[in-house]
Amino acid sequence: MANSGNDVGLPLLPPLMDEKNNERPKVAWKGEFVKSVVYAGLDAIVTSFSLISSISAGHLSSGDVLVLGIANLVADGISMGFGDFVSTSTERDVAVKERGVMEWDVENHRTTQKQHLIQRYQLLGMNATDAALVVNTFAKYPDILVDEKLAVEKGMVGPEQSEKPWKNGLITFVAFVVFGSAPILGFIVLIPFTKSDKIKFVGACVLSAVALALLGIAKAKIAAQNYAASMGITLVNGLIAGSAAYGIGWTLRNVAGLDNE
Repeated sequence: MANSGNDVGLPLLPPLMDEKNNERPKVAWKGEFVKSVVYAGLDAIVTSFSLISSISAGHLSSGDVLVLGIANLVADGISMGFGDFVSTSTERDVAVKERGVMEWDVENHRTTQKQHLIQRYQLLGMNATDAALVVNTFAKYPDILVDEKLAVEKGMVGPEQSEKPWKNGLITFVAFVVFGSAPILGFIVLIPFTKSDKIKFVGACVLSAVALALLGIAKAKIAAQNYAASMGITLVNGLIAGSAAYGIGWTLRNVAGLDNE
């Protein structure tokens, strides 16, 4: 009884985090198609801006920029969308195959599979008694045991939880076309107001920077990251790619002597 008074106020479990930094971390947004939107959007802006930069450095007309830019945007969008569809389909097929193999192993070598999972939990920090208790509980429900082994040992989710391939492909295509249109709009919007291709190129640079900044903000919001750092990374990425494309175009025209005459 004397010890019970001393136990009052003691934590039941040791703290997982430093008490000095007890603020709850920001929760990331769990969007189903986040990867497709961010990846396609960033690639589209950089690709379109790089194409326009190289064309502008070669002193081609606004018509050439629009024709090549739009054709490249649609073609790349289709390629990106189909590529996302194929890769997601492949991941799903692999998940189905892996689950089938795991179901057979659990059905025919359950004791061995249980031992593997117990050892895995022990490597993660569980003691032998707790690990055995958890695994023996899972073993009463074969489907749950299979899912747990896939998640713990292979880092995979069941095929029924996988993304839908056709939706991924469609979202990637739409995101690529929408974000990739920003640099081209710089030319289209300024056509009624000026004939200077340099001014139109500046407009494309501005709209590209705005699109990259917005995508950086969206990425930071989705992943609960720092807004300034995320915007900076996307802007630097676009700047490096655009500068490289412009430099190559200028070099080929003025140094290598490849002009459009």
